[in-house]
Amino acid sequence: MIITEDEGVLDDLLRLCAAAGALPEVAHGTSVRAEQWSGAPLVLVGDDCADRLSGAAHREGVVLVGRDPDDPGVWRRALGVGARNVAVLPDGEGWLVDRIADSVEEAEGPALTVGVIGGRGGAGASTLACALAVGAARAGRRTMLIDADPLGGGLDVLLGAERAEGLRWPAFAGSRGRVACRALEEALPEPHALRLLSWDRGDCAVVPPEAVRAVLAAARRRGGVVVVDLPRGADGTSAEVLGQLDLGLLVVPSELRAVAAAHQVTLSVGMMMGDLRMVVRGPCGPGLDGEEIARLLSLPLAGEVPDDPGLSQALAAGRPPGADRGPLAAFCAEFWARALPDGEGVTA
Repeated sequence: MIITEDEGVLDDLLRLCAAAGALPEVAHGTSVRAEQWSGAPLVLVGDDCADRLSGAAHREGVVLVGRDPDDPGVWRRALGVGARNVAVLPDGEGWLVDRIADSVEEAEGPALTVGVIGGRGGAGASTLACALAVGAARAGRRTMLIDADPLGGGLDVLLGAERAEGLRWPAFAGSRGRVACRALEEALPEPHALRLLSWDRGDCAVVPPEAVRAVLAAARRRGGVVVVDLPRGADGTSAEVLGQLDLGLLVVPSELRAVAAAHQVTLSVGMMMGDLRMVVRGPCGPGLDGEEIARLLSLPLAGEVPDDPGLSQALAAGRPPGADRGPLAAFCAEFWARALPDGEGVTA
């Protein structure tokens, strides 16, 4: 809601609301009803109306909007209307657009963001990323799966969704600044009850780091769960992704050569992840079980995923990884039970 009688301030605020994707209600300082004041998710009070509203009930989400950065009385008037923030135009326009967008996007809080990376090529990281996302989505969690590996062939193929309507990464290559999280979600394909941001089979294999930063930040703001399939390289674009992860899973096949390769991956990306854990895949032979591999790599063990004999048949039949009961689905259920708040785990 906008409360002002200053036509210049009103024009500016309407413009900023349009930029944030918000449709505001406009009221004058002498005609604000109690239900308007208490019901709006965000109230923008023009400095010209501050004194007349000084007796209004204090509430969260009030911003005083002024134009004079040198006015010593602006914070006194902000206190009078219960505003915790003051936006001085035009310098404060960027901050105010973000604040307006936050109020209309109804975010639940930052998503739990999990990155999955292979210790070597063919380790099964993409399969695990898809299975984690499928499991979370089937349990009713808002879920987004992001394919951050342009050379992986596209997660939409792995999910049988290569023909699903919706945008792919090349459509976001020009993104800068803030991306509306709801608009992002609604623009993506929705296979298996999750939102998918994948690559297509076109010529574009590079998205600028600033675009990746903007898109992933929007995905996190929407809440729920975000699962990212990571490339094994560590360029500028990868660094943008790694910096926004809550935790990473390094998938290591239970063989000595894979352990050696995973050690190099750990050296490359480990410093950019605050929480990197290891997942051992496949049957473990004598002397090289999960605990031993974790010791060799100096990483905590997130769990072991035995070979899933039904996985190939499920994929051939068009069922996504983790959709059928088996070792892979069981691992994902156990992982989410530990990673998510109490009572929000996933049933295998």
